[in-house]
Amino acid sequence: MADGIRTVLQADSIETSFQADSIETGFQAAIDAGSINGAVLCATDAEGRFVYDRALGQRTLLSGETRPQRLDDVLFLASATKLMTTIAALQCVEDGLLTLTGDLSAVAPELAAKQVITGFSADGETPLLEPAARPITLEMLLTHSSGVSYDFLNPHVARWRDRFAPPQDGQLRPVEEAFGYPLGFQPGAGWMYGPGLDWAGRVVERVTGRTLGERMQQRIFDPLGIADAQFYPVTREDLRARLVDLNPHDPEALGRAVLAGGGDMNKRTRGDFGGHGLFMPGAAFVKVLRSLLAGDGKLLQPATVDDMFQHRLGPQTTAGHQAALAGPMGVFFRVGIDPETKVGHGLGGLLTLQDVHGWYGERTLTWGGGLTLTWFIDRKNGLCGVGAIQAALPVDAVAVATLKQTFRRGVYRKHAAWKEQQQAS
Repeated sequence: MADGIRTVLQADSIETSFQADSIETGFQAAIDAGSINGAVLCATDAEGRFVYDRALGQRTLLSGETRPQRLDDVLFLASATKLMTTIAALQCVEDGLLTLTGDLSAVAPELAAKQVITGFSADGETPLLEPAARPITLEMLLTHSSGVSYDFLNPHVARWRDRFAPPQDGQLRPVEEAFGYPLGFQPGAGWMYGPGLDWAGRVVERVTGRTLGERMQQRIFDPLGIADAQFYPVTREDLRARLVDLNPHDPEALGRAVLAGGGDMNKRTRGDFGGHGLFMPGAAFVKVLRSLLAGDGKLLQPATVDDMFQHRLGPQTTAGHQAALAGPMGVFFRVGIDPETKVGHGLGGLLTLQDVHGWYGERTLTWGGGLTLTWFIDRKNGLCGVGAIQAALPVDAVAVATLKQTFRRGVYRKHAAWKEQQQAS
């Protein structure tokens, strides 16, 4: 994940010759040039009348044999897992097992025990820590405002980890140990992308008595007829046969191409990590998007879905979010949206706060996964979609960034053309 973010910073706003009015033209040019192997692209409207499903290019089996890309190929979602975990957590709120703004100390005492790191002593040996000023809430975990930050995004946390809890080869850590380092800022007083959804997933497990994967299968996947999702490691043979990331470049199916060459996070974790660990087909992922778009009640009550599409950050956290968007990591955090567009943060991803002409409507929710996957739900224009690029290694980050934007924009042109055709007929 770290490698993917660092590469995006250099590439996400650069255009290449692969950008084109037609999605198929742009993607085929990238395939022909060897920049990507293929892609799975799925979009639909709330009623399921407009459907755009494409599987382009080829995937390579572990044996080296190539086969055409298919819509039911199993993809590594990386951080797109966070949307599923958000839904699972909100279902617990609806069930009365959790509240969005309540103290999580009784459920997750490890979070309550965390202190805030502000630096190191003059000799560089002793971390400077202060008590948390307020309890961490579920809403904070879901909106990256809890102070729990990825170590590679906070230099103090990174230094603490390197000194006190460096990763060890072959060591598998649960959420509590993998993200056991101090908070990067006071809860509710800032914003930084981090493993809050991994902690939220652990909280879901504790209040339901099930693994996160079991809970998702029961309450998210079964209601939508999805039977092909599994957290890392993917052990089901029927799914392994369809795994895009099980190939000669990634024999452990770590999702290396999605993460631009990384994958150690999967290799060093034990259990279901709600921030990055899920595998499922794009054709299944878009079913979840459509359910939220339609507000059909299969996953969440309509009022809960409405809450997801509200700006959830207070004044202090909004200031921190805006600072992050304006900083060196901003290109990644904007998910393809230009800096002039007003944005906030909902429950599940970035939230547009104004219309973008010919594109996202106000309160479109969007995020992605690693370097190669992007998703959006636009309730104002009645459209949702997921685009998963199957990158070649080494990843051509410029081509991937451009193709994600080609998909995001191109789907809207196809939807507009479809509506014109419907009106004409």
